[in-house]
Amino acid sequence: MESIQHKLQQFDPGMVWLDENNRILAMNGVAIKTLSAKPGELIGEEILSIHPEASREKVKWLIDKASCPVDSPPPMTMMINIPERVLLIKVSKMCGVDDVVGTCMIFYDLTDIASRPSTDSKNEEDRPRQLFKLPVYKDKKVLLVELEKVCCIKADGHYSKLYTETEDYFCNLSISDLDQRLDQHRFLKVHRSHIVNLRFAKSFEKVDEQCFIIMDHQPEDIKVPVSRNQVNNLKKILGLS
Repeated sequence: MESIQHKLQQFDPGMVWLDENNRILAMNGVAIKTLSAKPGELIGEEILSIHPEASREKVKWLIDKASCPVDSPPPMTMMINIPERVLLIKVSKMCGVDDVVGTCMIFYDLTDIASRPSTDSKNEEDRPRQLFKLPVYKDKKVLLVELEKVCCIKADGHYSKLYTETEDYFCNLSISDLDQRLDQHRFLKVHRSHIVNLRFAKSFEKVDEQCFIIMDHQPEDIKVPVSRNQVNNLKKILGLS
């Protein structure tokens, strides 16, 4: 397990200043480069408009929940997917003389330490960069979990809960994000809300009409439901048919 707090100290952060209506007032050079913009090009744009549609609800929630540092010292933290970039974003409201006057958004680009280009030659242009480490959040720290340590992943609204052999973590990436960005030779989406690492599979069960794959986890195994359209595929992979 790797904490990236020390790595962040070596990064040049991107910075975006927003007005009270969440329109961009100013950006530093790192933000301009990361967003592939020309100087001044995005000034006046509403911040949600520059994010992919799938990420907008997350960004809006992030901004809405941020507060003045005086009232809430730790800034909000969230992982956001921008095409071909994986960003760690911190947001804080900025106070003027009498009231909040805008928002400061600071981000760190984790793309190179958490992902690599797709190795699927057939769909290389269509598939996003593949994650080889999963950024997670626990005990007010951002950690990078090695893929081989991931047992399974469960959807949690727009986010997900990640299980290793002995621990569990909150991940800001959704099941659909992860399904596109994980090694499909190792990870299988067996249900609309579940992805499993087949290395941790212990057994296959059927209870009435519902099938389950049992995952090796301590202190108690995890029973993952398998959707009907994945049962035959999973049985074939496990050598059960």
